[in-house]
Amino acid sequence: MSKSPFSWLRSGFVWFWHALDTGRRTVLNLLFLLVLIVLAIAIFGGGAKSLGPKTTLVLNLKGHLVEQASGNAREALMNSVSGSDNRKTLQLRDVLSVLDAAAKDANITAAVLLTDEMDGGGQAILREVAAALDRFKASGKPVVAWGSSYDQRQYLLAAHASEVYVHPMGMVMLEGFGRYRNYYRDALDKLGVTVNLMRVGTYKSFAEPFIANGPSDAAAEAEAYLNNGLWSDYTAEVEKARKLEQGAVMKTINDLPALVAQQQGDLAKVTLEAKLVDGLKTRDEVRAMMVKRGAPDAAGKSFRQIGFDDYLARIHPKLTGDAVGVVVAQGEISDGTASAGSIGGDSTSKLIRAAREDDSIKAVVLRVDSPGGSAFASEVIRRELELTRAAGKPVVVSMGNVAASGGYWISMAADEVIAAPTTITGSIGVFAILPTADEVIDKLGIHTAGKPTTWLGDATNPLRPLDPRFGQVIQGSINHIYADFIGRAAKARKTTPEKIDAVAQGRVWTGQQAKERGLVDRLGTYGDALKAAASRAKLEDYRVVYMEPEVSKVDRIIGLLGGSAAQAVAQSMAQSLGVQWKLGVGLNTGLPATAANGIAQDLGWLAELTAAHKPFTAVTHCLCESP
Repeated sequence: MSKSPFSWLRSGFVWFWHALDTGRRTVLNLLFLLVLIVLAIAIFGGGAKSLGPKTTLVLNLKGHLVEQASGNAREALMNSVSGSDNRKTLQLRDVLSVLDAAAKDANITAAVLLTDEMDGGGQAILREVAAALDRFKASGKPVVAWGSSYDQRQYLLAAHASEVYVHPMGMVMLEGFGRYRNYYRDALDKLGVTVNLMRVGTYKSFAEPFIANGPSDAAAEAEAYLNNGLWSDYTAEVEKARKLEQGAVMKTINDLPALVAQQQGDLAKVTLEAKLVDGLKTRDEVRAMMVKRGAPDAAGKSFRQIGFDDYLARIHPKLTGDAVGVVVAQGEISDGTASAGSIGGDSTSKLIRAAREDDSIKAVVLRVDSPGGSAFASEVIRRELELTRAAGKPVVVSMGNVAASGGYWISMAADEVIAAPTTITGSIGVFAILPTADEVIDKLGIHTAGKPTTWLGDATNPLRPLDPRFGQVIQGSINHIYADFIGRAAKARKTTPEKIDAVAQGRVWTGQQAKERGLVDRLGTYGDALKAAASRAKLEDYRVVYMEPEVSKVDRIIGLLGGSAAQAVAQSMAQSLGVQWKLGVGLNTGLPATAANGIAQDLGWLAELTAAHKPFTAVTHCLCESP
């Protein structure tokens, strides 16, 4: 019997559907296979090629020097796709690893230091890199530094090179430390905003910009003392590295107008005459010089060289054996969980706890670079370190650029505290801010009313004037937390609360000044902290394990692709989606963008403190950063 038209139609549809499904699976399988091939090539693609003799390490430092990269690989990739600000960061640990490994590598005979794209780094972290450059030179290998110009951060590293060159149109710009701050009292008064400040500490000046039109005498005194100490240390370091007479840097700055006139405005020649550089050369002239000194590359157009990223990829840390665990505490301290490159009370405590519970980790180093933040989160972290010591594992604190206020709080539960001479620390003090805008709503004709069951009902409403009784409660709480702060510090430093109070009061100190006042045990480097932790745990041959947040599967895949590969993928995606890459702009105020953004950041912080969590949270923050 012949099939009906409907049977033919149904059979045709079934055949078509099977063909479509088979095609779909085939395409998806091919795409999946392609991804596997790309990953296999990225992971097993022949490995690193062997280095030839007389290879030069090109240390092109791009980005901001930090203790730990922020965020994760997925965030970095999405920022690249969206065109968001994704400033490159350079981890201190990577720079030190590359320089120390290259110093022992027989095929590496010299290094070229390029600093044009290095856009920041605190004084303590720069000193760590400078010391690594000195170790490289001590192995008998020269370092040649070149820059189109140098700012004072870049120059601190360049000064430690065997030879320093600058472009004939460049210069070395040494400005000194200290900057003007904005003060908003009059502006807030005009807006009708009242900032109620509760604090303990004569020198606790964090919130002064919101309650005054200039610094208090105490704040001005403390800032001058700190900056002068840092600047004296900086100039001494440069003069020692460049073999200049004591006071030569300040003399050049003071005589600069006359020196510029003598050289008819040629700033490069002024720099050369001041012996801050060894010569004026273009980049191609430096390249030609390195070709003559070393070996030509395969193409015969440059010198045999290897870049920072490529050399870093050759370094493979030990994966087994006894270890010193390192927990990096970088950034502001907040409650709860924070991503890598920032500090969360819960997340950082979790890393410390993981180190304590890992049997292969015999000691812990807490590397601190933080101006502070939440007092509660700081105590949560300090307690976790206290438990680690109680469990029999030594704890050594290594202070980096800043370890002040809450950053000092988390440093108090340690067997030993080691600071750099240029660390900014101390700022033992507490404050709380309660902004109110009752005058603003009066101007707008807005009124607020209600019948809470107690006077505490809605006491934190920013549209009502601050009830003096509530202010008294908060001030009492701040006083108690300050007493707790200095009490814990006194116990940690084996002294009395009265002696700690005498050097506390919210005042900040350099590492050198803090050592003189008994707030730290000794001065030293990050490497000294690792050695101290290993010694306390009686370790001789040990590895270093960095405690990091758990990595998601997506981040692992992005990580396997490698940073440069991921960036290339991101840029390709962005171009295909028509994403425009654009710079941020300032507020629409008529002010320069940098000034407007600074004001927005200050006032934004005030608004954020009011809106997020509790507006009466006790804050241990120093409003300080390494210059």
